[in-house]
Amino acid sequence: MLTKTNQEPINAQEVIKDFPILNKLFNGKKLVYLDNGATTQKPKVVIDRIADYLANENSTVRRGVYYLSEKSTFMFDETRRVAANFVNASRPEEIIFTRGCTEAVNLVASSLGGSILKPGDQVQITQMEHHANIVPWQLICEAKGAELKVAPINQDGELILEDFQKLLSEKTKIVSLTHISNVLGTINPIKQIIEMSHKVGAKVFIDGAQGAPHELVNVQDLDCDFYCFSGHKIYGPTGVGVLYGKYEVLEQMPPYMSGGDMIDLVTFEKTTFAAPPARFEAGTPQIAEVIALKEALEYVKNLGIEKIKAYEDSLLEYATEKLQEIQGLRIFGNAANKASLISFVLEDAHAHDIGTILDHEDNICIRVGHHCAQPLMKIFNVSATARASFAFYNTKEDVDKLFMGLKKVQSLFG
Repeated sequence: MLTKTNQEPINAQEVIKDFPILNKLFNGKKLVYLDNGATTQKPKVVIDRIADYLANENSTVRRGVYYLSEKSTFMFDETRRVAANFVNASRPEEIIFTRGCTEAVNLVASSLGGSILKPGDQVQITQMEHHANIVPWQLICEAKGAELKVAPINQDGELILEDFQKLLSEKTKIVSLTHISNVLGTINPIKQIIEMSHKVGAKVFIDGAQGAPHELVNVQDLDCDFYCFSGHKIYGPTGVGVLYGKYEVLEQMPPYMSGGDMIDLVTFEKTTFAAPPARFEAGTPQIAEVIALKEALEYVKNLGIEKIKAYEDSLLEYATEKLQEIQGLRIFGNAANKASLISFVLEDAHAHDIGTILDHEDNICIRVGHHCAQPLMKIFNVSATARASFAFYNTKEDVDKLFMGLKKVQSLFG
C-alpha cells in the first residue's frame, strides 16, 4: 500500500502499482481506464482484505458469542466508525450500510417520504439528476399525492439558483439533489442550497455518488440531513454503500425493510424496532464488503482528498484543452466549478461506435449512452453521449491516448 505523506503531491505512476488490473495486459496492451464515474478499480489492499476475510475469518455478525463472530462484529462496526469519520458525522450511529446510493435514496424516499408527505406537499429535485434520484421520488409522490418540482439548469450545466429558490415554499418538505452531476461534472453549491432549503423547513438529501470520491465531505459543516455514497465508486467493493443521516431525523423514521436484526421485541401481536442504525439494516449484511470498504476509505484518506482533487482538476484541465482541439467534438457541461469528467459527442459518430472503437483498437474504456439521465439528455437534445471520467491513477498519457483514439474514430467517420 502507498505510504506517501499528505504533503507530497499525487504520483500517478506510483499509485498505479497498487491496482493489479492496471498492471495487466489485455490483448498485449494495458488498460486506459476512463470509466471511473461508473465504477473505480480496486487497490490490492481491498482485494486482499475480502479474500483474507472469506478465507480466514468468515462468520456472521451480531449476537454470536464465539470468537470469529465477535471478531467479525468488531471489524464491521469499525468500518462504521471509519465511515463516520470520513464524512465527519457526529457519531457512528448516523451511518447506515446500504447496497449503494440507489438503495439509500429509496430508503429515505420510502421511510421519510412515506411518513411525512401529504397531499399537496412538494419534493424538489433538479434537471441533472440520475434516475436513482428521480424515480423513487416520483413513486412516493404518486403514492402520497405530493408534487415533484424540478429546478432548471442553464446551457453550461449549472443550476439556476434564482429559479431553484423560487420553487421552494412552505409546501416543500424534501429537497434531493446530486452533489456532482454524473453527466455534466457540475459541482453544485450544496451548502448554499441546504441553507435555502432549511429556511422553508425542508429536509435535504444529497446524492454523493460522484461527490465523495472527489470532494472533502463534512456533513456537520454542510448541515445536510442525509448524504450517501457508494463503495464501488470510491475504490471499494460493489454491493455496499453508506447513508449518513442526522440521528434525530433517523429516530423519527420508520423501518424501510423488516426482518432480523432491526427489531427490539417481536410478539405475534406487535413488534417494536431497534434504534438507528440497526432499524434500517434488516437481515444478514454484506459483511465482507463492509469490512473491505474500510480499507478503501483509509486508502483514499491516506492519499488525501484535497491532493486527489488537485491532481484530478489538473487532469481535467489538460483533457478539456486536448479534446477541444478536435473539430466536431462538443462537450456537455461547462460549469465554472466542475469535477473530473467530460461528456461529449463527436460529429457523425454515435456514442456507442466511439466506445466500441476505442476499446477494440486501444483498450480505452469510456462510458457511452444516456448515463441513467434520460431527462437531461432530452434537455440537451441528444440521445446519448460518450463520457470519460478520471481518477487519481489516470495520467496525461491516458488523455493523449484518448485524444489519438478519438482522432482515429473521426477518420473512420469523416
